[in-house]
Amino acid sequence: MASRTDQDSPWKEILRQYFPEAIAFFFPALHRAIDWKKPPEFLDKEFQQIAPDTETGKHYADLLVKVWRKRGKELFLLLHVEVQAKPEADFAERMFVYALRIFDRFRQPAVSVAILCDSNAAWRPNRYEFSYHGTHLSFQFDTVKLLDYQGQWESLAANRNPFATVVMAHLKAQETKRRPTNRKEWKLSLIRRLYEAGYSRRDVLHLFKFIDWVMILPEGLKQAFWLELKAYEEERKVPYITSVEEIGFERGIQQGIQQGIQQGRQEGRQEEGRSLVILLLEQRVGQLPDGLRDRLSQLNLAQIEALAIALLNFSTLAELEVWLEHHQT
Repeated sequence: MASRTDQDSPWKEILRQYFPEAIAFFFPALHRAIDWKKPPEFLDKEFQQIAPDTETGKHYADLLVKVWRKRGKELFLLLHVEVQAKPEADFAERMFVYALRIFDRFRQPAVSVAILCDSNAAWRPNRYEFSYHGTHLSFQFDTVKLLDYQGQWESLAANRNPFATVVMAHLKAQETKRRPTNRKEWKLSLIRRLYEAGYSRRDVLHLFKFIDWVMILPEGLKQAFWLELKAYEEERKVPYITSVEEIGFERGIQQGIQQGIQQGRQEGRQEEGRSLVILLLEQRVGQLPDGLRDRLSQLNLAQIEALAIALLNFSTLAELEVWLEHHQT
């Protein structure tokens, strides 16, 4: 069966979209210590300087996030998601190196946590240590293992936290790796669960995107999947859920934008891609104020390409403004 080579991308995206929920689901004690009234600050540029090797296509997703403790002091949180199927020998050492670099950069220790998504139940790294001629170091970090949730399926199904769905999708993707027909049925089941649980349109779209990405189907089953999902949508007649046709239409536009931008890059026509992005943005969030149009006009080609990927997640002007704050230099 075909597989994704960039599974860190959907993980990183879903973590950013539901960061407080992720911490609440996986690390509840840590979640209780954080003041969530103050929004988390994602330190992407700082982490790229600390760990430039994260840009080499490895199968993991790292986030460095500044949050605030309830007592008012800032806290640096290193969240690592190990996506690759095989254990990594120097994983604990890498966690230690990152924590050390974070301390060196900010002069404050980081809380290091890891989500292990691999299929090896015996692999559970949680410390790095050495002792040599009187020098001893022990660095310990908290981890969760997604395989441990296999025996908690009923609890996951009843949990409204978006990361219950994320875990269910990941586990079923692993379980049905060589059983495509079974994967199609589970994929439909998980998506129907989103509808029946009463998630908002925005949440359905975000979670659908993750499920669709990690539970990839072979070409022969894709059409059957979409037809069954369309029939289910029509049967339920739920007005706030995007139809299958709309998802496919927007995907086609998004692909066209990216192709147009790439062609424009080759031919020196930057404004065509920018205009297409603005057109689709206005379909998503409504008329753009002049101030936002001016900010969009200052984006370079790489930023426009990133916006073309992100814009299907927007439903309000505020979400666009938040994206610009994080990505516009």
